[in-house]
Amino acid sequence: MARSTPRKTKSPSSSARTGRDKLTPAGQAKYERVVQFFEKILRHSKGQVAGQPFTLLPWQHIVLRELFGRLNPDGTRQHRVGYIELPKKQGKSTTLAGVALYGLVADNEPGAEIYGAACDREQAGIIYREAASMVRSSPALSRVLEVIDSRKTIVHKATNSFYRVLSADAFRAEGLNIHMLLFDELHAQRDRRLWDALRYGGAARRQPLILSITTAGELNREALWWEQHQYAEKCLADPAFDPSFFGCIYAADREDDWKDPKTWYKANPSLGETISEESFRADCREAENSATKLNSFLRYRLNIPTSSDIRWLRPDQWAACGGGPDEPLEGRDCWAGLDLASNYDTTAFVAVFPDGNRFDVVPMLWIPEHNALERERNDRVPYSQWHRDGFLRFTEGKSTDYKQVKADILEFATKHRVRKLAIDRWNATQLATELSDDGLPVTLFGQGFASMSAPAKRLESLVIDGKLRHAGHPVLSWQAGNVAVQTDPAGNIKPSKAKSTERIDAIVALTMAIGVHMGESMKPAELPEISFW
Repeated sequence: MARSTPRKTKSPSSSARTGRDKLTPAGQAKYERVVQFFEKILRHSKGQVAGQPFTLLPWQHIVLRELFGRLNPDGTRQHRVGYIELPKKQGKSTTLAGVALYGLVADNEPGAEIYGAACDREQAGIIYREAASMVRSSPALSRVLEVIDSRKTIVHKATNSFYRVLSADAFRAEGLNIHMLLFDELHAQRDRRLWDALRYGGAARRQPLILSITTAGELNREALWWEQHQYAEKCLADPAFDPSFFGCIYAADREDDWKDPKTWYKANPSLGETISEESFRADCREAENSATKLNSFLRYRLNIPTSSDIRWLRPDQWAACGGGPDEPLEGRDCWAGLDLASNYDTTAFVAVFPDGNRFDVVPMLWIPEHNALERERNDRVPYSQWHRDGFLRFTEGKSTDYKQVKADILEFATKHRVRKLAIDRWNATQLATELSDDGLPVTLFGQGFASMSAPAKRLESLVIDGKLRHAGHPVLSWQAGNVAVQTDPAGNIKPSKAKSTERIDAIVALTMAIGVHMGESMKPAELPEISFW
């Protein structure tokens, strides 16, 4: 198996330091004791290796050697805080589960209180479930430990010790006497309340350990994970900066070729073991065609911090979708979205016409005529020319005249069969009521991740596959080039007006139109979260 070393070779966790800075005999014995526990007592509980001994990978040897073998003169552990940063699918949660069980039964700490923490109880439960499965799979552990699933607790009655789950959504942590605190996916912490409440909980212990293992998060300099990342970088550069802090980061650098397998192995010390190169290669191929998938590949596969706002639709792929319909659209079924202007935005109505596995797109957009020239100067786009060419409509007055918008939509509906019209549920109650009273099937459509992610991903796929036809509409194409999307920790996406450089209202309306079409073509269990009018 190809091996990777941590990015910063001055780290106390690196193979370079490991080779020249030997452990004391007492430290070596401690380290070997931990290795024996993992490889002789623990058993894997999942997949093809279920039931087999826990064979440590090189990076896990490095981490355990430094955390448990590096001792102070009095024999206590030198490192009180550990920060491990790795891409996904490296065995992070399994490693934390093993550390929790070692601290519970083999660390010679009577009355040990060990806690697993995460952004919420479900995430924190991942380590617990792994630890509980390990207990059940190990004859030695199952004889001495009691697993209490209802409380997500594992108890060692002989020493009055326990391992228990905590989470940021129930963080009342005062009064805890912590021996070990294990944070999973620190990047997902929404704020620092849980961390601050727990960080000094081991003050009364001889050798407490706070250990966090995480994937890189969003590039947010106020985030807790970034604070720990930066501190780890300082300790990696100068181990004497804080000898009590252990840092280990496996990641590619931004200048590395993300398509090169050498980069993959550099960032992924478990590649070839917990994740296959074939799977990596498939993810890389997908990332070549999609900005959002590239963002995810860089962050979750190569551990490179990324921004939550991602430039979305590739100009070359959008341009390749510039063809028109094969047949006249008049009289055909369509699904539509309406995004009303807020302040300086454009008001956009976009209809999609399914044609087999393709979609034809017809947009209508409006701005007030009064400030069209001012908008043209500020936005640096030819609103006046677009109006003369019939691609943009002007309404009278200083703000968009919704009466004109309504009239234009109703005229459109006389020529096409509008099966469903999606409107933002928070911004168009009056117009939605009026259009509904005039016979249009109006649907109120949310703008959050739950409603927008599925149709946004569908739109992206249509563009990538060349199955969207927008006939080269210049205003729609301009806005397509402006769109940035936001992602949440679950990988959901949505177009973001706050993150985008310019107007994107037509793309928001297009996404909603695709969403209501999906709502009628999907099974009930697959429906995105949409409230119907």
